[in-house]
Amino acid sequence: MKLFNCQHCDALLFFENYTCEFCHSPLGYLPAEGILTALKPDGDIFTASAVQDRPVRRCANARHDVCNWLVDADSSSDYCAACRHNRIIPDISATDRFELWSKLEAAKHRLFYSLIRLGIALPNRLDDPAEGLVFDFLDEFEGGPKVSTGHEDGVITIATKEADDAYRERMRTRMHETYRTLLGHFRHEIGHWIWDRLVRDGGRLEECRALFGDDRADYAESLKQYYKNGAPADWQERVISAYATSHPWEDFAETWAHYLHIMDTLETANAFGMGVRPGVQAAEMLSVEVAIDPYLSATMEPVVDQWLPLTFAMNNLNRSMGLSDLYPFIISVPVREKLGFIHAMLHQPPN
Repeated sequence: MKLFNCQHCDALLFFENYTCEFCHSPLGYLPAEGILTALKPDGDIFTASAVQDRPVRRCANARHDVCNWLVDADSSSDYCAACRHNRIIPDISATDRFELWSKLEAAKHRLFYSLIRLGIALPNRLDDPAEGLVFDFLDEFEGGPKVSTGHEDGVITIATKEADDAYRERMRTRMHETYRTLLGHFRHEIGHWIWDRLVRDGGRLEECRALFGDDRADYAESLKQYYKNGAPADWQERVISAYATSHPWEDFAETWAHYLHIMDTLETANAFGMGVRPGVQAAEMLSVEVAIDPYLSATMEPVVDQWLPLTFAMNNLNRSMGLSDLYPFIISVPVREKLGFIHAMLHQPPN
């Protein structure tokens, strides 16, 4: 994630800011340009200081304080590039549901930040009625049907309760997971949609199968066996998570989620000018200056090479606070290859 500066007073700004804390200018995010801009009000229209005073409007969800993204003043949509993909949202007349929706939107906007930076086309249901990307944020009521987070034909369902920290921690413990976050759910589920569009429909099936396995294996039966028997003992030698062993589709989605974890976190470290310089002998392999914009890297190798020393430092910082490791995962050689496949898929044409 980038850092930003106010065009009116040069103060430091962050992605979710609505107002500059120093000069009190209203702010908005221009997704196509990747800029957080100061705004000059002009009735219901604003002019964006960062792009030659271009006329813009706030996304319609700004009235709920859940979106600071902008649309062009002459846009036919009232919603921004992220919010126009919402199909179902919770009943926000209930205070607790509104709070959960706010967390869902924060995670979704961070997801869209990464997807747009990667140059991924994001059709909605008007653009692609069959598999355009839409989100259903569904509540689960007592006596009603169970809501499961998942993806099917471009519809990503997120159970609203996953935005509740206490519920999500209970589920993490019950599922024996080392990591479970709301943003992680978004990044995982979008991975299934990405597989459909860039692997299945993008001429990369055989190359993908060589790394992730044959996706033609029965999905329901594979999941059944995983939940019955768990992951093989040697799973860390081949995949990024235990769940990735359940089926090649899940291996791809898990690896995709970690790809976005790495890209966004390393970009943030770069924005803050971070580096790791251990003050002990024989630690040269842990030294790194995070001097790379991962989104612009031609290959994945330098990205992973900078990521690993950073995670060693971050994990130890967390332990010093009595917290779990920030990144409790092992990037084995096969996982490196899978991450490299994803990066090449986004940066190179198919064979």
